[in-house]
Amino acid sequence: MTSDAYLTKEHLAGFDNYKYNAKDTSPLSIYVMHPFWNWLVEYFPKWIAPNLMTFAGFLFTVANFVMLSWYDWGFWASTDLENTTPVPNWFWVVAAVNIFLAYTLDGIDGKQARRIKLSGPLGELFDHGLDSYSAFFIPACLYSIFGRGPTSVPPIRMYYIMWTIFFNFYLSHWEKYNTGVLYLPWGYDLGMWGSVLMYLATWMFGYQLWKVDLPWGVSAGQLMELCLHVSAMSNLPMVVYNMYRSYKDRTGKMRTMKEAMRPLFTYGSFMFVCLLWVFVSPSDIMNRDPRAVYIMTGTIFSNISCRLIVSQMSNTTAETFNWMTGVLCAAIVMSLTMPLLERPILYLLVIGSSLAHWHYGSGVVQQMCVHFNRRCFMVTKPEESKE
Repeated sequence: MTSDAYLTKEHLAGFDNYKYNAKDTSPLSIYVMHPFWNWLVEYFPKWIAPNLMTFAGFLFTVANFVMLSWYDWGFWASTDLENTTPVPNWFWVVAAVNIFLAYTLDGIDGKQARRIKLSGPLGELFDHGLDSYSAFFIPACLYSIFGRGPTSVPPIRMYYIMWTIFFNFYLSHWEKYNTGVLYLPWGYDLGMWGSVLMYLATWMFGYQLWKVDLPWGVSAGQLMELCLHVSAMSNLPMVVYNMYRSYKDRTGKMRTMKEAMRPLFTYGSFMFVCLLWVFVSPSDIMNRDPRAVYIMTGTIFSNISCRLIVSQMSNTTAETFNWMTGVLCAAIVMSLTMPLLERPILYLLVIGSSLAHWHYGSGVVQQMCVHFNRRCFMVTKPEESKE
């Protein structure tokens, strides 16, 4: 498959007419973070490409995940069980710094683009596409703080937390698909700062902090589980209200009900198939290898999200069914008929979905670079770099 297959002429024409339209109403973002980012971006040389800053920030979240995959693949390190080794305490402060740097670079990449007059759909798509991947990496890393165990959060409940986070992210872009406006959720800023503070608290007091019993008969980790659910779903009421206002005032895309709901079917069918697998798994794949399940799910979710972002930015019709969901259905059937192959099938899906998603992302970016006459990680245009 070539990169030409990903973006059609209709997509590219839509990107030509695209205008960025976003609203940020978070007090933390408006009164604290944006003033800080406005000050900080002035210290960055103008030869640093905004997309390079975006990608560097994303790599900080990936670095946390890679290190925790090494130290805590099965999420047993913070359990105090026999034959388990805790994650080195120094890692938690490194993780906090990495998340803060990722958050900061994500906040100033757009400011750098406007500062050097390189704003455009390429940068926004690149930014939000990587954000859709971070929606998996960040909570997967937080799970190692709590770990498994009788007083903690089992893998399936962490999976539910991820799905609420995925839903909140997808909901924002579904909202923009119909209203034309990206209303930035408050939960993002709170989530990033919450992650930083959780890592620092673990560094200072140890992972045992999250095992402490509270007066209500729950552990601190279980209380944090509830907070993560509430934070992830906090955007839902405003999405419903903004959708209602866009139709009432006729300020949105005014799509038919069927067309407006199409992206939710894409997401919903994928979620149904994923949850079906873990419920009917003959080898209890969720408890046997939760990290592999998380990687596969997060990767395919990112691909589905990226395709929605392409559709909403180019004002084209979103897809109804992602082909990776179809492959996942076939994998479930094979697992049920050949239980001994379930784990190898899962790992094939991890590798295959990752390669397919990376190919899609790089292909779309390359195609947009050619269309807009840009280099993804350079400030100069192709013809300028030859002079």
